Amino acid sequence: GLSLAIFNSYPKFYLCPFTDCLIVSLLVPESQPNTTSMENQSRPVTGYPATGYPQAQSNTNPNGYPSAHPSYCATAGTAYPYAAPPPPHATYYNPNPYYGQAYPNPRATFLRRLFVILITAFIITGTIGFIIWLVLRPRIPEVRVDSVAVSNFNLSSSSLISGNWDVRFTVRNPNHKITLYYDRIEASVYYKSELLSETAVPPFVQGTKNETAVRATFAASSAYVEGSVANGMNQDRARGSVGFSVGMSTSVRFKAGGWWARRRFLRVYCRDLTVGITSNNSGGTLVGGPKQCKVGL
Repeated sequence: GLSLAIFNSYPKFYLCPFTDCLIVSLLVPESQPNTTSMENQSRPVTGYPATGYPQAQSNTNPNGYPSAHPSYCATAGTAYPYAAPPPPHATYYNPNPYYGQAYPNPRATFLRRLFVILITAFIITGTIGFIIWLVLRPRIPEVRVDSVAVSNFNLSSSSLISGNWDVRFTVRNPNHKITLYYDRIEASVYYKSELLSETAVPPFVQGTKNETAVRATFAASSAYVEGSVANGMNQDRARGSVGFSVGMSTSVRFKAGGWWARRRFLRVYCRDLTVGITSNNSGGTLVGGPKQCKVGL
């Protein structure tokens, strides 16, 4: 753009490109003054703005570095013919808002929602279970062997064993608010890891803070055992006692009022039940008093 004004009889041309302003002064000899301007200096020159010219604006920041968006010499309302540049972060109107939008993947959305549902269900279930545990404080039962009696015990030279075992237990329910239901009980008698006989115990119901006496009877008639097992029994009888073990497995249900817990599998193992049996007799009883059994779910 080009602007011309007359100040003090010196015509000056303002050349304002997009970056900087350049002022060009032309010196006119005093012998040839501009008669037009000398006639009436108070009247503005035709074609030029009546107000003063805008000051040239610097495109340099206070820190000395050039600005990324230099300002223009002319502002709105002046004779500068170019429009002002758009702001740095201008928002333009989109006549079609649906064009160019990315749609979410349906499969990813489904998996994300499924994951959130599973996590929420897990947290809710865990919270409910924790509250029930705090209220009821369920505990597993306690089992103790009170007595063991062996009769008609015989071990032949061909590793055939016969005998009867009568075992008495005491089962205790330590819970204050939970009733135990024993649906099916299976019991076994062992010598070390060798199974000698099996039996079934009738089911029963046990109330809160209750102790129930349970009896299990076993019988073996000419049952074959390994030669190493027969030799171990004979050596124990020569020392005056034989050690047996009794195991029980049962399914138990926990009930508190109208609330039923799911069925649990309970294991009981009573080891080192020493019975006084010598080589000269065929029977004996438990040595050392009652024995506490290990109980686990």
